[in-house]
Amino acid sequence: MTVHKLLLGDEAIALGAIHAGLSGVYAYPGTPSTEITEFIQSHPLAKERGIHSRWCTNEKTAMEAALGMSYAGKRALVCMKHVGMNVCADAFVNSALTGVKGGIVVLAADDPSMHSSQNEQDSRFYGKFALIPVLEPSNQQEAYDMMSEAYRMSESLRLPVLLRIVTRLAHSRASVAVGTTSGTNPLAPDEGKHWVLLPAIARKQYVSLLEKQPALLQLSETSAYNRLEKADTEKGIGIIACGIAYNYVKEAQAEGLAGVLKISQYPLPEEKIKQLAAQSRAVLVVEDGQPVVEQDVKALLGCDYPVKGRLTGELPRTGELTPDNVAQALGKKRQTAPGAKNVVGRPPALCPGCGHRDVYTALNKVAAEYEGSRIFGDIGCYTLGALPPYNSLASCVDMGASITMAKGAADAGLWPAIAVIGDSTFTHSGMTGLLDAVNDKANITVVISDNLTTAMTGGQDSAGTNKFEAICLGLGVEPEHVRVVVPLPKNMEEITRIIREEINYKGVSVIIPRRECIQTLNRKLRKQKQQQQ
Repeated sequence: MTVHKLLLGDEAIALGAIHAGLSGVYAYPGTPSTEITEFIQSHPLAKERGIHSRWCTNEKTAMEAALGMSYAGKRALVCMKHVGMNVCADAFVNSALTGVKGGIVVLAADDPSMHSSQNEQDSRFYGKFALIPVLEPSNQQEAYDMMSEAYRMSESLRLPVLLRIVTRLAHSRASVAVGTTSGTNPLAPDEGKHWVLLPAIARKQYVSLLEKQPALLQLSETSAYNRLEKADTEKGIGIIACGIAYNYVKEAQAEGLAGVLKISQYPLPEEKIKQLAAQSRAVLVVEDGQPVVEQDVKALLGCDYPVKGRLTGELPRTGELTPDNVAQALGKKRQTAPGAKNVVGRPPALCPGCGHRDVYTALNKVAAEYEGSRIFGDIGCYTLGALPPYNSLASCVDMGASITMAKGAADAGLWPAIAVIGDSTFTHSGMTGLLDAVNDKANITVVISDNLTTAMTGGQDSAGTNKFEAICLGLGVEPEHVRVVVPLPKNMEEITRIIREEINYKGVSVIIPRRECIQTLNRKLRKQKQQQQ
């Protein structure tokens, strides 16, 4: 009997991976991918089977650990948001050359419109760059089904497979028909020198990777996830709809189309695209993200064939697609329900009672005493210190950049240069920057605002909890310049005094304001109260 479950896209992927015989998930928390690992962590079958599901320090370590599990013959899943692909790129791209034994699926959750991100990059570029198969589900059912298919494909081709989703699919629910559960692979370590990417071996592996490309193309041409739907009329507009965008095209119910080519597997099915183009007077490419497919279709069909989409203005160049702008591109008027009137906007803000508030209060007070001071920020809840009422941060670029930007500014002669970084972000990619600063005797003050969790993504474990003093000392910070404070209003005089002292020290100093996240503390107290009842 078929069982249906109401699942988020993230949950469908997680359950599909478990049912496909997963042995380990490796991930760093990042919206909109976080719920995949959390679902696996709490699933009874995952606990019964001992599926590895502990959070990793960053996406690079996650990708490398998954490669190790694959080497041992087991199936692994790597999860991250799109910018995490930048962090794991070295291991990810090289994994196409080493190949895999146990299947590897790399999940990249893209965030068009930047709901909780600093850019709109499209992870499909990484699949093209690495020359590996890419799957892009159009709905939650496909997200579930694709996991088993992805692992079979990965092991038959001996390549990792990239699964790309977007925020709307990750965080929306649908009924999913779930299937039977496969057993896990036996432990069977790989043999051969293809895992050793010395130049002589890597050159051979690259030739082997190129030789696999026709097989990847053939799989895409015959994939059930790529289908050309019959035409309403001859020589009308042809539609190429990628991933979730297929739903918006169907919702528009446009008439007079020459056909709709649904694409959810890459590389692009070139013969299907040529077939659609032959029966169409023009092709409109509908894809959520950057114009990856639009550019490739233009190259495939030639400059004289009219290809439309984000580049030509029929669809917006930035942001996620909506049923409305897709309908408009198809020549139909569509209007969503009017929004509520007289509703005041609610910009994000630090939670009442958050320790970061006291950190910024103290920093602003002291920084105002020094002409030309700058506070360099990082990725986390505390990034909100860039907004009113604090307006503290001069920058926020990427994970770990606060320390290295402060160092660079100090190298240029700026003083005082202050870096604010969170506990999880520090272990993710701040430690190497601190080592650079120590080695260079940079004149900077680093504030590691420690709330004992990865708070921005919901309170996951932080890799460095209770280790930060030891880490800083191990990296070479002088013991007398590693200071710990408790960020509370009653301690403000002490905190500001310590900040002044460390700013005036001509070298690297670290201040660690430590107080548990108010949200995780409240959850902990509620749980304790329930246990006592």
